[in-house]
Amino acid sequence: MGTDDTGRRAIVIGAGIAGQAAALRLHRAGWRALVVERAPTRRSSGYMVNLVGTGYDAVERLGLLPALAEHDLGAFTSILVRADGSHKFAVPAAVVEAAIGTRMTTVFRGDLETVLHEAVRDSAEFRFGTTVRAIRSERDGVEVELSDGTTERADLLVGADGLHSSVRRLAFGPESGFRVDLHHMVGAFPLSRVPRDLAEGSGTTFIGPRRTAAVVNLGPGRSSAFFTYRSTDTEADLKSGPAQSLSRAFGDLGGGVPDALAQLRDDPGAAYFDSVSQIAMDAWSRGRVVLLGDAAWCVTLFAGYGAALALTGADRLGGALEAHGGDVPAALADWEARLRPEVVKRQALARRGIVQFAPPTKAHIWMSEMMMRSMRLPGVRTLVRRSIQKAR
Repeated sequence: MGTDDTGRRAIVIGAGIAGQAAALRLHRAGWRALVVERAPTRRSSGYMVNLVGTGYDAVERLGLLPALAEHDLGAFTSILVRADGSHKFAVPAAVVEAAIGTRMTTVFRGDLETVLHEAVRDSAEFRFGTTVRAIRSERDGVEVELSDGTTERADLLVGADGLHSSVRRLAFGPESGFRVDLHHMVGAFPLSRVPRDLAEGSGTTFIGPRRTAAVVNLGPGRSSAFFTYRSTDTEADLKSGPAQSLSRAFGDLGGGVPDALAQLRDDPGAAYFDSVSQIAMDAWSRGRVVLLGDAAWCVTLFAGYGAALALTGADRLGGALEAHGGDVPAALADWEARLRPEVVKRQALARRGIVQFAPPTKAHIWMSEMMMRSMRLPGVRTLVRRSIQKAR
């Protein structure tokens, strides 16, 4: 269908992956969309995301694969290192292949958002530097009061405004009623300078008790750093900010970490830095208001599937609205019933994945390293590949 085929209108709060994908898919279903974004301009950086499984299927159905191919980061050598930066061993390619699969693409979050924006910018209205202030639900629609002083009415309101969603707060209640703190912090940011003493096309990862630090050199403008650690006080860490908190947690490390932290101190605003939390809700919609992506479920970076689920959720939302015609509540109920099992699975995998990203003891680290080393043996490699693929 083309724009205006149904005459229906949606207001989408949030111009990230979930929001823009929703606007694009709704346009394909014949809806008009107004996309409202709190930030003054569109973001253009961010950490690496893997689009696998249903996420890869979604970008394929949305016709985004050719454009994303131009931004694909490709494979790189991953090397485990000691605290001083000296090498332990390279992670066997079989581990990476089993974890990611063949139908996948790896891009920076900002590049994915750019590709989405280029696909939807001519078919949706965008309003930046604006947020939602009040929501009034009606039987056949929803009225939204925005911070720019305007009031907009639509057939559907999509809250795609992230972990700290304003739509969720206004329509469902305070964040404290839904957010589950996993007691870890995560920081990710692009590097303006390529990492020192690290060959292009490679990345180093230090895994120690209760923390992980990774630095990747994919050349100028394509290098990045990722950190996560167990926190005894996430609120205090957030108040300190990324530069101070990450320097305190990882300042003793060598290798590429000191230079990455120095770059962060020069530009702390470039970092994504937040507590690791999940959102647990009994329902993702109420009347004509629906939550999507991190606003609804937030599987966390530990799941490695957040962007994929956001795309999948947006794609299936459009499909459900098409299938149910004018019955929006029925479409939302059907959409959630089909998507929830996948979300529950990914959230559970993320909670278990904490042991991999922030192992509690040296014994856990040793066992994990022995498993990766054993992947060189054909029989073990086959068993582990099957185990990883089953968990995906």
